[in-house]
Amino acid sequence: MENIINLVSDHREMLYFVILSVFVGIEVIGGVPTVLHTPLMSGANAIHGVVIVGAIYVMLNIDPTNIFALVLGFLAVLLGTLNVVGGFVVTDRMLEMFKKK
Repeated sequence: MENIINLVSDHREMLYFVILSVFVGIEVIGGVPTVLHTPLMSGANAIHGVVIVGAIYVMLNIDPTNIFALVLGFLAVLLGTLNVVGGFVVTDRMLEMFKKK
């Protein structure tokens, strides 16, 4: 428990930045009209592919004995992949609506 308290106190500014980013992101996404949300999500998924590649690159260059970093890297790759695949599924459904029957 003491290690967690030390980690939080050492990286306080970074935590403030992450919390502020979450609130700014919620406000920005909340202001997007419903009609534009799906096309923007499709573009964001292409950007998220870069996150997946970056997480894989970081995982390849960390010490294999650092289990915490490996677990975080694995979660980044897993959640990033789920986001990309889910976004493309939603985009495909949206495009199906415009095809003639």
